[in-house]
Amino acid sequence: MAFLAVLAFLVFSTAKDYAISNDEGVQHRYGELIIAYYQSGLRVRDLFSFDNLYLYGGLFDVIAIALGRVIPIDIYELRHILCAVTGLAGIAASGAAARLIAGARAGLIAMVALALCGAWYGAMFNHTKDIPFAAAMAGATLFLLRLARQLPAPRALDVVVFGCLAGAALGQRSYGLLLFVYLGAAILIYLPWPESRGARLAFAANSLLATCPAVAVAYLLMILAWPWAALSPLNPIRGLFAFSEFQYAIRTLFDGRVYEMANVPRAYVPFYLLIRLPLMTQAGVALAMVSLLWPPLRRGLVRCRDLALLSTMVLLPLGCQALIHGPAFSGMRHFLFVLPPLAMLAGVGLNDVLNTMAVRSRRLASAALATMCAAFLSEGIMLARLHPYENLSYNAVVGGLPGAFRRYDLDYWFNSMPEAIRILEAFVRETAPLDNIKSPAVYSVAVCGQRPAFDHTVTLPQLRWDFRSEWDESEFFIAPTHMNCDRDLDGAIIGRVERLGVPIAYVKDRRAIVKQPATNVSIAARPSDSR
Repeated sequence: MAFLAVLAFLVFSTAKDYAISNDEGVQHRYGELIIAYYQSGLRVRDLFSFDNLYLYGGLFDVIAIALGRVIPIDIYELRHILCAVTGLAGIAASGAAARLIAGARAGLIAMVALALCGAWYGAMFNHTKDIPFAAAMAGATLFLLRLARQLPAPRALDVVVFGCLAGAALGQRSYGLLLFVYLGAAILIYLPWPESRGARLAFAANSLLATCPAVAVAYLLMILAWPWAALSPLNPIRGLFAFSEFQYAIRTLFDGRVYEMANVPRAYVPFYLLIRLPLMTQAGVALAMVSLLWPPLRRGLVRCRDLALLSTMVLLPLGCQALIHGPAFSGMRHFLFVLPPLAMLAGVGLNDVLNTMAVRSRRLASAALATMCAAFLSEGIMLARLHPYENLSYNAVVGGLPGAFRRYDLDYWFNSMPEAIRILEAFVRETAPLDNIKSPAVYSVAVCGQRPAFDHTVTLPQLRWDFRSEWDESEFFIAPTHMNCDRDLDGAIIGRVERLGVPIAYVKDRRAIVKQPATNVSIAARPSDSR
């Protein structure tokens, strides 16, 4: 609880440090369309033609809009706080699940492992589809473990809560259907194998019957948050298959090569996990999975079944992605939901190491604990140095952030835009003739990013900003180094956003190139390669 309290303090004290992501504007609009749909008595159907957003649930967006009507703060700041709170809930659920399996210390290790994973913590503030979905999946995992241990007669409360969390997951992404695949896997894993075939069949049948209310609850919540799913019983499945066939002109980096999202290597997502997950966490996951295969490390049938279920939750989606060769981009962003079960496995595996060593030698156990703490402390220090770009953390497999530079996806949502704009504003304050307040100089700026993040950052009252299409005529240029966007336009570098010695974004002065006076207000914007 103390650890969660510290995390909550960090969340609320730093929420303003994170930029608006590319998706947030359209997601917020989608939430408004869902509300308009219900308020009109299902007559205003604009949401079904709003890009491809109808393939997603809008639970988070509807809740954010509802809260925005009663909490008087900027809607994007509210979205970031709400998203981060769901991320904290995912961390708490991971700790509770590991505690259920292997005790309190395993739970604490699981929470630390997930919180110090930059791919999770760095996404907690503005990945408002991925983190809430992953948190709902983590909570559902906890209650699936609880009810699986009680099969074939689980407690009604566990069944209903599992159904609610499954509905919350489905109310955001069709990937939530995986939870019912996991439910089927749980029934198979927890079958009483020493007993007769008839007893096993009865166990499976009674288990299915007892968990049916969870399906009903989940379906009800899903259709409330995802109107398109209510149009046909098969639409959630159609949505799931639609994701496997997405074809956008979105590019991604993998080992220095540029791929279209539909043509990434089969190992794309698993390899991104390998290079993004802290090495100590990976070691704990490996130990937990190995304990299932090595009899000397097994510690009871129930615990083995729990670990087998968690392993299924990690390996099944990754295996399906590689086998089907589905599209992928933005690194492992769409697979953040596998991070909580990985953290649960790491908590159990690392806790087992400490217990085993404590039996043999207290000094050896102390050394192992010190090594573990040092590894996690190192991760925490790195995240602090990266702030607020924790999402750019890479492990030693590729040489950290310096090794990933221009080889793997970095600031794909241009989260460094606010810092780049502050650099530009400071430069203009120092160099521009702003003596005439009534008629100040105005400048055109090309931006390799989206407008909402820009509009919410500019503070200079002397400067007026607008958008126009003359990209090559812009007098200033700000862009991330992701996908080499900073190389799209030349100019004198007047500032850069850096972390760990790596340039994340550049600010360029192009006035010597365009050779024109600053007479018009404009910003030329090129959308970045993300969705």
